[in-house]
Amino acid sequence: MSRRDGRALAIAAAALTAAVVTELRKSPEDRTWHGSLLGFIPYDLRVPTVSRLRATFWDLGNPKIIVPHAFGVGWSINFGALVARLGSSSA
Repeated sequence: MSRRDGRALAIAAAALTAAVVTELRKSPEDRTWHGSLLGFIPYDLRVPTVSRLRATFWDLGNPKIIVPHAFGVGWSINFGALVARLGSSSA
């Protein structure tokens, strides 16, 4: 593992830990297991569903290409929006 890979892994582990700690500090009835860190880094620690995975990775109705992960911390690519945008720009 390169030094850069090690740093990226450490940052990802720290973000995941921060998300878990954020939720565990809430009372059990207030835990949603999804939200944001530092006001802008999204996290979702709920068990992923097919509909949430589809909405994350292939949502033609959402023009945003970068969207929050269906599970985990950070962002994913909405390939539906990407394909729609590439298709409209090639016409």
